[in-house]
Amino acid sequence: MEVLLDSLIGTVKDILPILIVIGFFQTVALKQKIPNLPQIAFGMVLVIVGLSIFLVGLEKGVFPVGIEMANQLSGSAFTGVSSDPTAAAGVSVDATKYIWVYVFAFLIGFATTLAEPALIAVALKAREISTGAISPWGLRIAVALGVAIGISLGTYRIVVGTPLYVYIISGYIFLVIQTFFSPKLFIPLAYDCGGVTTSTVTVPLVAALGIGLATNVPGRSPLIDGFGLIAFASLFPMITVLGYAKIAEIISNRGVTK
Repeated sequence: MEVLLDSLIGTVKDILPILIVIGFFQTVALKQKIPNLPQIAFGMVLVIVGLSIFLVGLEKGVFPVGIEMANQLSGSAFTGVSSDPTAAAGVSVDATKYIWVYVFAFLIGFATTLAEPALIAVALKAREISTGAISPWGLRIAVALGVAIGISLGTYRIVVGTPLYVYIISGYIFLVIQTFFSPKLFIPLAYDCGGVTTSTVTVPLVAALGIGLATNVPGRSPLIDGFGLIAFASLFPMITVLGYAKIAEIISNRGVTK
C-alpha cells in the first residue's frame, strides 16, 4: 500500500500541469465553462488511479520478468558463457551462442506490439478514414513484424558490441530511400507507426530485456549497451509498413492489369 500511495502521489504531480494548462485555456483564453465537468472529473480520477496501479505493476511485475528472462537466456545454462562483470568493454563474444535471446526478442516484440493499445487505435482509425482501404490486421502485423525484427537485431547489437549509430544511420538512410518509392497514402501513417510502438506494453519489456542482456554479456555496459532497443522498435516498423504498402500496391496493380 505504501508503494501504491507513493505512485499515486507521483502520478498526481505528473498530471497536475496538464490539468492546469487545460483549465487555463478553457476558462481564461476561451472563456467557456468546462462541459460535463462531473464526468470529466470522474474520468480524471480513474486515469490517475489506473496509471498509479499500472506503474506499480511495471515496477513489480513487468520489469523483473523482462530482466529475469534476459538473465536466464543469456546465462551459462543456455550459452555456456558465464557473465564476467570485470571483463573489458568491447570484448569479443560468440554471437551464435545467444540464438535463444534473438528468438525470444523476436517473439516478445511481435506479441507485445500486437497487444499495443496505441497501435490498435491507430489501425482502427486508419481503416475508418481510408474507408476500408487499409486493413487493421494487415497494418498491425506489418508493424509487429518490424518491431520483432528491430528488437532481435538490437539484441544482436548488444551481444556483438557494435556501435548503435551504425544501425540507426543505415536504417534511416534506407527508410528515406524507401519513402520515395512508397505509396503516398501510407507514408504519414508509416512514420506515425514508428511512434505508437513505443508505448505502454512494449517499452517496459524491451527496456528490461536490453538492460538484463547487457548486464549478462561479458564486456557490455548496462548503461551504454543496455539502452537503444527502443530506437530499433521505432525505426523498423516504418520500414516494414512501407514495404507492406509497396507489396499491396504491386498486388493491386497486377489485379487491375489482369
